[in-house]
Amino acid sequence: MKAVLGLGGNLGDPCGNIRCALAAVSNLCGTRLLRVSRYYLTEAVEVTEPQPPYINCAAEIETRLSPNALLGACLGIESALGRTRPGFKSPRTVDIDLLLYEGVNMSTDELNLPHPGILRRAFVLAPLSDLYSDGSAFGLEFASALAKVADQRIELFIPDDLMYEM
Repeated sequence: MKAVLGLGGNLGDPCGNIRCALAAVSNLCGTRLLRVSRYYLTEAVEVTEPQPPYINCAAEIETRLSPNALLGACLGIESALGRTRPGFKSPRTVDIDLLLYEGVNMSTDELNLPHPGILRRAFVLAPLSDLYSDGSAFGLEFASALAKVADQRIELFIPDDLMYEM
């Protein structure tokens, strides 16, 4: 099955941490990284205290893992990359959210699919639009939602090691 992950971070080396997370995801049993969106620089949203800006992207994967097993693996990758959870919505080295899982709609204490924050967060919608330019992914229509979050600051981010002279 295919799934979409949202990745981000704002502590340490966010780009490096995202790359390590993507490599770790691609090494999961029965899992293959298919494509990755561009990176975006975004403000922290839904927080009360100031935080450094985030680097965010989205990745489409193919996996034989169940949604719950994939979530558990992503939490393990976060932990291995130094993620701590001192508080709700606190700054982080890396965050991996399971956004969508092909053919699955579910709501449990551990996992909600589609992820409930997708349609109200520009840092998810912009990368998702890179992957699904028609504004729809696995039955979720999100094209009109991006206009509704236009007040959230987001800009394309090109990591230094990807820049080159013209």
